[in-house]
Amino acid sequence: MPLLTDRRGFFSWTARGLGAAAFLHLLARDSGATPKPHFEPKAKRVVHICLIGGLSHIDSFDPKPELVKRHGKSLNVKEMPDIFFGQVGLLRKSDWLFKPRGKSGLEVSELFPHIAAHADTLTVIRSMTADSANHTPALYLQNSGFQFSGFPSVGAWASYGLGSEADDLPAYVVLPDPRGLPNGGASIWSSGFLPAEHQGTLFGTGPAPVRDLFPKESIAPQTDADSRALLTRMNELHRDRSGDDPLLTARIRSYELAAKMQLAVPTVADIARETKETQALYGLDDKSTAPFGKNCLLARRLLERGVRFVQLFSGGPIAGSPRISWDAHENVKDNHTLEAARIDKPIAGLLEDLSRTGMLKDTLVLFTTEFGRTPFTQAAGDSIGTGRDHNKYGFSVWLAGAGLKPGIAYGSTDEVGWKATENPVHWYDFHATVLHLLGLNHEKLTFYHNGIQRRLTNVHGEVIDGVLG
Repeated sequence: MPLLTDRRGFFSWTARGLGAAAFLHLLARDSGATPKPHFEPKAKRVVHICLIGGLSHIDSFDPKPELVKRHGKSLNVKEMPDIFFGQVGLLRKSDWLFKPRGKSGLEVSELFPHIAAHADTLTVIRSMTADSANHTPALYLQNSGFQFSGFPSVGAWASYGLGSEADDLPAYVVLPDPRGLPNGGASIWSSGFLPAEHQGTLFGTGPAPVRDLFPKESIAPQTDADSRALLTRMNELHRDRSGDDPLLTARIRSYELAAKMQLAVPTVADIARETKETQALYGLDDKSTAPFGKNCLLARRLLERGVRFVQLFSGGPIAGSPRISWDAHENVKDNHTLEAARIDKPIAGLLEDLSRTGMLKDTLVLFTTEFGRTPFTQAAGDSIGTGRDHNKYGFSVWLAGAGLKPGIAYGSTDEVGWKATENPVHWYDFHATVLHLLGLNHEKLTFYHNGIQRRLTNVHGEVIDGVLG
């Protein structure tokens, strides 16, 4: 069978330079019908901003006047909190002033002055809870609903449930912090047991944002065209001899479509095409905001080209000195001031840009972190430290855009911001709500694996009706 052997070798040769993610994505599109939502969706696309390390809710989106009154006093509880370093210092008030914002009066602190200007657009959940106070399990939980790797991320489920609106770009794109990948790396945006084409496609910075998309050595256009023509003829001969194989046909067409991605990626990644006004809106004219601003602007360009789910990360690996994440164990004020300055203006620019272009009405914006931080300091029991430990018992996230009640706060924590007390929300509920806004029933979006009909929300989850418009 020399022809088959040669053909396989030729496939291997021509695959060089074609991104694996593009191949898998396009293979899926050609091997079956485009999936449909279960009901009319409010949102067509999602941009998910993930803050790595644990944003302090009591310093950002959850005002606590009682914490100001009790500054320097003991938490005074019998149970030992489940925290990372085990030090329970005295209570500490926020280092930032909270103010009512916009017509809604939603309170947001001075930590995010630019985002605060869009308070009437935000839907804040102040009663999130998590099952782990450890970063990596909590990151997995936030993204997949499980505390360990091997399960599909929410972006992969969105890709599986809805596919991509684009013929030349993947459904799920990941934009990491330029300073490094989060703990867990690519397993955070894994497709798990779903078909591999649903995993997140990592985009970097620079002229070649997707690795291995192009050959290492340039190929003359005529040589490239002749090679593809030869491959087509070899495929036809194989098909005539072996019969029509749907999987093979899908592979053949996927190679043809992958060429489109070689044209699409450089175009969509060329943010220099944007006006100076738009670039300034995202903070590209400031070295502190430019890195995240470029990712926010790229996210909008990807969404408008038909990408279904774009995930942006703020924060790289945990630990280090100084830290390059939101993990403010040593000093919340110093850490959060630096990290917020990197993302505040770009995110506000993204919200404004989506609004002025009309995209916000059918785009869902998510702003999440794996857990919050404690109202007491990470210090000896008789002192007021400057840092805060991990807090899984209650924290804040926000959403904006399609299908939501804007300018509201849903749920609450106790008077000092330690535990969720009113309308506690688990990640199962959050994920169920995201899928609902995309027109997907979280109980019906399933995949059979190892004898179980698996789903993003496991056997839990309720749609949060209180945040829906």
